[in-house]
Parts: sequence; structure tokens; C-alpha cells
Amino acid sequence: MTIKTASELSKERLERIERVIELKEPDRVPLAGVMGDMVPAYSGITQHEYCYDYEKSREATVKFLQDFPCDMSFAGITGVGELPLSIAFSDYPDISPSISFVSGPLHDVLGDKYARFPGRELAEDSSPQFIGGEWMQPGEYEDLIEDPVRFVAETVLPRVCRNLEKPGSRQTMATMARLGMELSKLAAFGQALAADLAELGYPPAVMAFAYSPLDFIGDFLRDVTNVLLDLRRYPDKVKQACEALVEPILKVALALKPAGAKLAFIPLHLNEYLSPDLYNEFYWPHLKRIIAELGNEGMKSFVFFEGYHDAHLETILELPAGWGIAYFEKTDVRKAKKILKGHTCVMGGIPMGLLISGTPEKIDEYVKNLLEEVKPGGGFILASGTAIAPRETSVENIRALIDAVEKYGRY
Repeated sequence: MTIKTASELSKERLERIERVIELKEPDRVPLAGVMGDMVPAYSGITQHEYCYDYEKSREATVKFLQDFPCDMSFAGITGVGELPLSIAFSDYPDISPSISFVSGPLHDVLGDKYARFPGRELAEDSSPQFIGGEWMQPGEYEDLIEDPVRFVAETVLPRVCRNLEKPGSRQTMATMARLGMELSKLAAFGQALAADLAELGYPPAVMAFAYSPLDFIGDFLRDVTNVLLDLRRYPDKVKQACEALVEPILKVALALKPAGAKLAFIPLHLNEYLSPDLYNEFYWPHLKRIIAELGNEGMKSFVFFEGYHDAHLETILELPAGWGIAYFEKTDVRKAKKILKGHTCVMGGIPMGLLISGTPEKIDEYVKNLLEEVKPGGGFILASGTAIAPRETSVENIRALIDAVEKYGRY
């Protein structure tokens, strides 16, 4: 068998992904890799080390992707998404994209209350957790609507970040200086990791980050329970707030366009909690606008439809064909592929439970049967329902998955 160079592998993987996004058949069904607790566990380091020690994190990521090759990966992201920081700096495109995710060291610098990290609020081998919270009162919707960037920067961040509690204070100035120093270290880590992955034949993966406005309110301002009640109590205010948030969210995503970002990742959270009526009234119009605006700017969207999205599947057909990737967590990808065939690139299909507790034989049979149904016509990426694999995930099962897609995924 001919051994391919890193450059040849990178070109092959990139073409494979680009063809399925274009709804064409590639040479083989692309496989998206896993990340999460399994990555540090495989290298014998703790989650704390993975989140706080850039060098160990880099070594663990490279080792994992070398031993478990895939066509696209989220490996290397060790923090949690916290878009308010990016929104606060949305008028500064040189800064806003770099703080969409909060790493362990950034968590320490900011003292943020949105998340818990291993070795700090959690045990050393626990995953980082986003916990959200209620950081805005109902009477403040008007302030959010009037100027969402100023409200987030001047009202929300001082409440959420212990070390930014007093704007203009020496503590806040020191925190901003430390934030800049830590972001420099984080950027150096990202550049070094990208160079390592290029040597392994992984194409550059500059990806922007965006959000559904209603998820932003639920995750970062009101909390999930309150925002669901707000849909009944203050429907007009919620709609106006969602509308006001569209522009700064787009600014953050488009800030990475000059760096070559062609995809914007958009994780959805409230979608499965909403009835079709509520989804179509409060959630979908603003999300659809963001996807459309990104498309107008030449950037496709990569939407993670968390939970079950079955009730809203047909709304996706309102988007232009070839708009991007629909990554489903629990929705049946067979059903999604039938509805979205020739319109949307569908991603998912492997239950994480199968990777944890199944056997290599069961995975081989599962992938064979699944690909027989969803492979024809292209436009499909095989992936686990969530990319975050727990530390007890079977190494043999991941190898079986890689072997199965090679065996049954060829066109």
C-alpha cells in the first residue's frame, strides 16, 4: 500500500469534506472524530492537566489524532463556549473571535461564574462544565434591546466575572492585562497545534462561532427556565432582544472571515424544548437570518442540533440548498437524510452509548447497515451523536468505527 504524504492526506480530507457539503459523493464517507475526556485519558493525564497545561494538552491531542485518524475533528478545544466576552468586544474583530471559548487559565484570570473547571470547582478528572445562571432581570430587557453590546459589557460581565466586578478599578485593569497575556499563550498553543496537525495530514480548520439569539438569552442572561417563562410573560421583549442580538453575533462570526474561516459553528440548545409554534415564533426566524447572512458573506453554517430536532426538521428546507452541515445529536439521521436529501449535508448517526458499551462486532454491523441507507448520493458525514467521548469509551470500539467506515464507506 502506498504511504501518502501529509500534504496528500490533507488535500484528500479537505476534498472529502468539501464534496459532501456541496451535496456530492466523495471518495468515501467522511468520519468526524471524537474528543472530550477520552483524549487526556488515552495519554494518561488528568482533565486538569489537559485544560491547564498547554504543552500536555497539545501532546495528548496529537497522540490521539495520530492513533485515531479522522477527516474532521474538534480536538484541541479544552474549554467551554462563553460568547458574552466576544459580544462585549464585537466591535473589535482582532479580539472578539479569540475569546469565544474560555480555557482553564482564562477561567482563573476572569473568575467567571458561567463554568466550573477540573482542579478548581471540580475534581481533577471531571470535564469542564457550563452551568449558566440568571444574570439579567426581566426589567432589564429594555437595556438589552437598546444596546446589547454595552449591556453585556458594562452590566453582565461585571456580574459574571469576579475579577471584573468594578469597571475602571485597578483589579479590572490588572485582569484585562492578564487576559491579554493569557490570550497570547493560547494563540501560541493554537498555532503550534495547527503545525503539528498539518504534519499529520489534517487540513487547516479555521472555524467561526455563532449562536442562536434565544439560546444566548437562555444560556448567558436569564437561564433556561426563566427564558422559557419569558416567552409567555414578555413575548414582545424577547423577540426584540433576539432581533437586537443578531448584529453583534454576526460581527463575531464574520470577524474570522479574513483569516479564512469558511464555516461557522452554531450549537443549539433550546430547540428540542420548544413546540413547533414556539420554535417558529421565537427561535427559528433569528437563527435562519443568521445562517442566511453568513451565507451571503460566503460562509456556510455548521449547526449542531442538540437533542431531538424531529419536530422542526422540515424548517431546514426553508434555507437555500447547500447552506451547510446539519449535525444531529439524537435525531434519526435516516429520517433526516430522507427529508433533507439534495438540500443539506447531514452529519451524525452513531449513538455515543454504542461506542461506550458496544463491541467492535456490533459497531461493524451498525455502520454497515446505516451506511447502506444514508451513503447513496453523498451529503453525509458519519459522526457520534456528540463529539465529547467520556474517558471510559472503548479504544477498541473507536478503532472498529474507523475500520468500518473504511470498509463500508467507499463509493
